[in-house]
Amino acid sequence: MQVVSVMTPALNLPDWVDSFFAVALIIGFPIAVLIAWAFEMTPEGVMRTEAVADGDSIAGQTGRKLDFAILFGLVLVAALVIGNRFMPQKTVAPDVTVEETVDEGVEDASIAVLPFADLSPAGDQEYFSDGIAEEILNVLVRVDGMKVASRTSAFGFKGQEALGIPTIAERLKVRHVLEGSVRKSGKTLRITAQLIDASNDKHLWSQTYDRTLSAENIFAIQDEIANEIVRQLGIVMDGGEDGEAGTPIVSVKADTQNLNAYELFLQAHSKFLTRNDLKGTMALFEQAVEADPEFARAWAGLAAVYSVAPSWSIDDKDYFDLAVKSSQKAITLNPTLSMPHAVLGNVESNKIPNDFITMFAHLDEAIKLDPKETTAYLWRGIAYNSVGYFGKAEQDFLRCLDIDPAYEMCRRHMAVTNLYSGDTKRALELFEQGRLKGNRAQDAVFMPAYAATGNASAVLAYVYRSNSSANAAHLIELDYRSFMEPDFDFEKERTNIEAAYARLGVDTLDWTSRNSQFTAFQYRNYEAIKETNSYQPFYWEPYPETLKKSMHQKRWIIEAGLPEFWRENGFPAQCRPIGDDDFECE
Repeated sequence: MQVVSVMTPALNLPDWVDSFFAVALIIGFPIAVLIAWAFEMTPEGVMRTEAVADGDSIAGQTGRKLDFAILFGLVLVAALVIGNRFMPQKTVAPDVTVEETVDEGVEDASIAVLPFADLSPAGDQEYFSDGIAEEILNVLVRVDGMKVASRTSAFGFKGQEALGIPTIAERLKVRHVLEGSVRKSGKTLRITAQLIDASNDKHLWSQTYDRTLSAENIFAIQDEIANEIVRQLGIVMDGGEDGEAGTPIVSVKADTQNLNAYELFLQAHSKFLTRNDLKGTMALFEQAVEADPEFARAWAGLAAVYSVAPSWSIDDKDYFDLAVKSSQKAITLNPTLSMPHAVLGNVESNKIPNDFITMFAHLDEAIKLDPKETTAYLWRGIAYNSVGYFGKAEQDFLRCLDIDPAYEMCRRHMAVTNLYSGDTKRALELFEQGRLKGNRAQDAVFMPAYAATGNASAVLAYVYRSNSSANAAHLIELDYRSFMEPDFDFEKERTNIEAAYARLGVDTLDWTSRNSQFTAFQYRNYEAIKETNSYQPFYWEPYPETLKKSMHQKRWIIEAGLPEFWRENGFPAQCRPIGDDDFECE
């Protein structure tokens, strides 16, 4: 083996040579011992040991010969070791696979619009300065031939200006950056904008606009800035003008002349993006449409907030009905708006029973009206998930992330798609990518998968964080067991569960309520789950394993009305019809 280990690299032999000789020697050693015990070498040749007389054995002679052979071998090994140490060696590059990254280059007609700085005396107009920047971004994103970094990605650098424009542009994969500031004081407005070429960190253009504060002037400034950027970047619109100064290339539609309504709209939109005060957001949108009942975008924003309220456990009104009425109002005022149709599709996805045809018709129309409306892709992808069209769902989430790489909800729901379609490894990878970005949506959906793969630490971390308040600490062990114990029995644990929730101030658990569906699923109270197409399609859940042995998943699919939809529109890959009135799914 020492000879082999020295000769292998000296002769550039492959690594398997060492392994081959090791295996051969291991196999050969007991055979050699057996032969040495059973046979003797004599002048007449090899004979069985018991047949050889004492004087006929030549073991002593062969032993001395073997001594000389061993001595010669040791000398040879020593010479090879010395030669290997002092002679120049050929370097063999390790066989490592490196993932190549292709630099597609940065397009010249590419730009990121950073949030404008708030220079108002009181420093309380951040929603306004951010809104102005976002309005300009929304105009530029619709210019054919121009690549614009998404709002989520660009605004993610707020507070990181110290990185410098070249670094920010490099990370956003754009060549140009628009930055600026807004100063609003009394009845005066000053907006400063400057366009920077990040490749050399030089200003291409800058302008300061001093105007009387009015909705008309705000939209006019946005129009002027957008047009100047398009000219500077050399974009030709519709085969028309080539960007000569003073020629209008893009147009900003002033959809309200009411300054108060517009400011309320910007304030509500800013608050909606933070998702931390949905009630406050509703109030601001409601004030905006009250100030200007003809303000279509304000109605669309109000509809969007109404449509997500039930999923945030806000149920003091029929918010779905309010969302439908607000959407219809917005469409009447402006039929070209995408969001109202997306809202109508989202609302339909939460109805029981669900009209899948109408749901997809609205979502398709939303994307047709605005192919860059990421929320429409998100909601349609979720809808595809609910009916089992996982391939289509993933395509929508990928398109969403292509438009806005920082839209983490699309990544999270793509993780759900992979979980439902059976790729648990990929699902958890995407889930953890989202966690690194701070996304906490639907964490509980993935805990059964962590439990099934034996990752108790992830489950414990989740239940600890979920019940970290002083009055909920007693739920930690109960929740942990509900995920981790393969044979967790709801009926045996029901008294403990309801008593634990009673300590939270909840007298009884309404297991059949919409907002308790996942609680019922977590504790495996499958009988209580009826409204399966509300928020969470439990019929696609792959874990816990015991669920597959029950008939609940098939019952939920039937209750959701999916078999009828599939027979008209095609069964998903994991399901197939059986006769005229039955089906089965993997």
